Amino acid sequence: MKSITKRIKRIKRWFRTLFPTKRQVDFVICGTQKGGTTALDEYLREHSEICMAEKKEVHFFNDDKYFLNGENNYSKYQSHFAPKKKHKLLGEASPVYMYWEKAPKRIWEYNPNMKLIVLLRNPIERAYSHWNMMRLNGDDELQFSDAITQEKDRCGKTWSLQRRLYSYTDRGFYVGQLRRLWKYFPRKNILIIKSDMLKHEPEIVLQDVCEFLYIEPFKKIHEKNVHSLPYTKSICEKERNKLKSMFQLEIRDLEKELKWDCSEWLK
Repeated sequence: MKSITKRIKRIKRWFRTLFPTKRQVDFVICGTQKGGTTALDEYLREHSEICMAEKKEVHFFNDDKYFLNGENNYSKYQSHFAPKKKHKLLGEASPVYMYWEKAPKRIWEYNPNMKLIVLLRNPIERAYSHWNMMRLNGDDELQFSDAITQEKDRCGKTWSLQRRLYSYTDRGFYVGQLRRLWKYFPRKNILIIKSDMLKHEPEIVLQDVCEFLYIEPFKKIHEKNVHSLPYTKSICEKERNKLKSMFQLEIRDLEKELKWDCSEWLK
């Protein structure tokens, strides 16, 4: 039965590749990794007016092979979508887009009216969660303290992947990433959300998302807790203090930029 289902999916994907939708994608959830993007993606899949990509993390705008020699063929990108008449919007979630240096410009060239949704998590917790995911996947054998100490050297060795592998702390410097988005898109086109809000008050956040996208509010919400990976141990006080020192000025700058109170991130 599973093999038949997979075969059907392959056939549908092959058909969409030959005849991709001509509709442009209207919005992307572009960051941050380990910030709740999977939960938001799943919430929006349940909205009757939204067609999300066939899978989370299409990774189109961070893949150089689609942008060789200045040629932009978007048929591959749009083959990930199968909208129906009822769908008002097409959207996808690839959290690396905010972090990837070339992605904002590429997104703007594709659709200058694109709307972007950004989820920002306490960078200290985000870094530890990122490392924990890598550890559980068997991609990092170092202890967290060693991983953040050696991050710069290790990332230098994986530059071809633009520091995707071990960028535990680097991804948490949000201000520079946001300014890169603001360079191409007006602030009215970017909705920035605290990850904790989505986790603890999803009704409020999803109302804001619907207003931002100009769609009807959700009729009913089933709270989600996805990709909450187990921890063998919590971050220790020494590690937390090191990251507090590292991110203190960054968090203060973020507060000024967004008019947020992020004092709880440094407690």
